[in-house]
Amino acid sequence: MANSPSGDSMLDRLVRILDSFDAHNPTLSVNALSRRADVPQATTYRLVDDLVAHGLLARDADRQVRLGVRLWELANRSAATLDLRRAALPFMEDVNQLVGHNTQLALLHEDEVLVIERLSRPGAVVNQANVAGRMPVHRTSMGMALLAFSPANVLEGFLERHAETMLATHPQLRRELAEIRRHGYATLDGFIDTESTGAAVPILDSRGHAVAVLAVVVPRGSEILPAAIMALRTAARGITRALGA
Repeated sequence: MANSPSGDSMLDRLVRILDSFDAHNPTLSVNALSRRADVPQATTYRLVDDLVAHGLLARDADRQVRLGVRLWELANRSAATLDLRRAALPFMEDVNQLVGHNTQLALLHEDEVLVIERLSRPGAVVNQANVAGRMPVHRTSMGMALLAFSPANVLEGFLERHAETMLATHPQLRRELAEIRRHGYATLDGFIDTESTGAAVPILDSRGHAVAVLAVVVPRGSEILPAAIMALRTAARGITRALGA
């Protein structure tokens, strides 16, 4: 694909446009999209027209732009996440019914926690995670469990890139990761919401490395936490068996 006068390819620009939308900016004007994507306004208008024509973006009645349904359709064809979600959902439903709070499935992607499924219930504690949303590794039990059970080269590469951020919130990081591996789960109190506790258990492959995590968010100090962790561990083993089958 041809490069623009500024040196970036048209594909780079398309990706930046699509990546401009997030949980805080689900809709944007073309002008705002141009600024966020760092793409010239005239080019943004043209690319938005093309993306809308293909269903990858959509326009609201007030001319605001949002991600199109076809993106969701294409994303849900991903074999890896489709197989994982299909294997995990029955176990997630069991955990969700037992715990009565948010239950979620996530993996490590591009140095962030990517949530690929979430089940909620009426009256559940506040939870910032959203399906297809990203969360910081150092502020979530999901991220800490994923990191603790990552292959050594993945862990060391991550720490090279993010040591300052990780050590600011986890000064005893390597000891903490070793404890997570020893216990088989991670918990964090109030890192994102002061009134909640997250607990996460890795879903392991045949080498003992995390392919994903299963997690719950419960009220801080909840007496259900030990039972929730036990349910997560049982469910994670079931998901591992289902993926192997």
